[in-house]
Amino acid sequence: MEAVQREKISGNGHFTQLCQNFIQERYGIPKVLLTTSCTDALEMAALLLDIKSGDEVIVPSYTFVSTANAFVLRGATIIFADSSEDNPNIDVDKIEALITKKTKAIVVVHYAGFSCDMDVIMSLAAKYNLFVVEDAAQAIESIYKGRPLGSIGHLGCFSFHETKNVISGEGGALLINDKSFIERAEIIWEKGTNRSAFFRGEVDKYSWIDVGSSFLPSEITAAFLYAQLESIEEIQNKRQMIWNAYYVGLKKLEEDGLVSIPKVPKSNQHNAHIFYLICHSETERNSLLNYLNQNGVNAIFHYLSLYKSEYYSRKYKGKALPECDKYSSCLIRLPLYFELSVNDTFYVTKQIIDFYRVASSVNQELTNH
Repeated sequence: MEAVQREKISGNGHFTQLCQNFIQERYGIPKVLLTTSCTDALEMAALLLDIKSGDEVIVPSYTFVSTANAFVLRGATIIFADSSEDNPNIDVDKIEALITKKTKAIVVVHYAGFSCDMDVIMSLAAKYNLFVVEDAAQAIESIYKGRPLGSIGHLGCFSFHETKNVISGEGGALLINDKSFIERAEIIWEKGTNRSAFFRGEVDKYSWIDVGSSFLPSEITAAFLYAQLESIEEIQNKRQMIWNAYYVGLKKLEEDGLVSIPKVPKSNQHNAHIFYLICHSETERNSLLNYLNQNGVNAIFHYLSLYKSEYYSRKYKGKALPECDKYSSCLIRLPLYFELSVNDTFYVTKQIIDFYRVASSVNQELTNH
């Protein structure tokens, strides 16, 4: 209502500035620009890095299409990397072997708010003179060795899509950690013009001076987002409670070797974005999904391997990525959102335990016969 009453609902107004300042101050980011999506933030990153035809960009295969597509739009060749054995994030031990003279950037995704090993990644970037982009779409409020995720690479990207911890329906932010990108980023953000500098009184007129697009969200979107940011600690406390309830309730299943649950790195304070399970096979995963959904639990799988996608498979010339394929075939996401109660998590947990109890009984009968 206040955004409307201010009589300016196009982008880069009062609430946009409030949101950008909040994120800059809370996470120690030199400059933040709100965008209409995390996809737009990634596309801005590709423009800022001057990605062009012939450049190679290393990207995890287990991620959403936007992570790769932003760089494909600029003509890049995507070099897909496998996931780690014990979590869906990029396997840092396999990155160096993928680097060539054509490599321009490494894009990392902090899946479920769990951090990649950023020390190793930044060291590789320094060694080979590469840029690092953090796709931190799922990682607001997550910490790596005392540093917020999204604040470590040269550029970072947040998502405020309705499925994220903090939302505005659609929405995102470009996090600019390398100050040399700030001036050009504002120009790209404002359709390739120096309009922002004009409104600050730094130039007497503005004009078209670079490539760009309309990346700004409306003030109505920004106002909705600011209300969410004001409540971020309440949101995070509730999500952590839900996540911890799942972890405690399902730990015994993991100890019995029936499923795998997330392993929290000592260097990482995660943001309770996703609670996931890893089943032993795709058949088992699908059976569990069917069982849960039949019992009122909207559990779902997640990403399919991008290197096997209809669009990219014919372009892909690398090796098979078995760990990525494992997560595509065997991972399940459990319901996790602010309105979910802890009692709801007990119900979900019971359904999963019941599924494996029934499956165990069936297997025992088959063995006896």
